[in-house]
Amino acid sequence: MGQTLCICSRGSITIDNKRYYFIQKLDEGGFSYVDLVEGVQDGRFYALKRILCHDREGRQEAQTEVEMHRLFSHPNILGLAGHTFIERGGKSEAWILLPYVQKGSLWSVLEKLRDKGSFMPERRILKVLQGICSGLKAMHDRGYAHRDLKPTNVLLEEDDRPLLMDLGSMNRSRMEVKGTREAMTVQDWAAQRCTISYRAPELFNVESHCVIDDRTDIWVTHTSPCSQHVGLQLDWYLSVSIMPGNWIDLSIFHLAFS
Repeated sequence: MGQTLCICSRGSITIDNKRYYFIQKLDEGGFSYVDLVEGVQDGRFYALKRILCHDREGRQEAQTEVEMHRLFSHPNILGLAGHTFIERGGKSEAWILLPYVQKGSLWSVLEKLRDKGSFMPERRILKVLQGICSGLKAMHDRGYAHRDLKPTNVLLEEDDRPLLMDLGSMNRSRMEVKGTREAMTVQDWAAQRCTISYRAPELFNVESHCVIDDRTDIWVTHTSPCSQHVGLQLDWYLSVSIMPGNWIDLSIFHLAFS
């Protein structure tokens, strides 16, 4: 874990003994900020995600996000360049250094296409879907689920290679619910961590005795958010087969445009 971070008058920071210059603000959320920074040594651009941790639980959630980035080394999962925790006014801030992807999220790409009255060609859609499924399979094979997959949490490289990001909602893929109290706990957690418009049905009204697993991620791919966003009618019929070793086979049976 990174131990040193200093904020200098020239607008630079130091993480793990490496200096980075602040360039500009990229995004801002309820409890986090994303800044564009440039590495002094390598000249590369990075996205610095700063998470405000208001309590011990918030710090643990940020630590989990760091651990998830560290756990995976996969071409379709965003990597980790560095991180540290700092204390400010009795509260913690998690600083997570990530590779900067200039093209932006799948959502922003689709927005630009829609503004032009255009859409993503079938071959391009299939390439993006294949990469998303590949990243999900890597997570599921390790026994984890993303839980908050959506177009804004998928970055696109210049060659349209998708990168799954925002891993803060990830947890063990299999959750066995025993009793009403546990069901309410899972349901409340989902209400806070899983975006409502992409949340799997079983997370809205969790049964008192059930198993929640990685099929919550499969539901998101089935809802065809990218097609709806650009005005296409895209039906994805997915065959989901749980094989020995937690292997998941995703087959797209039908692709219809109108």
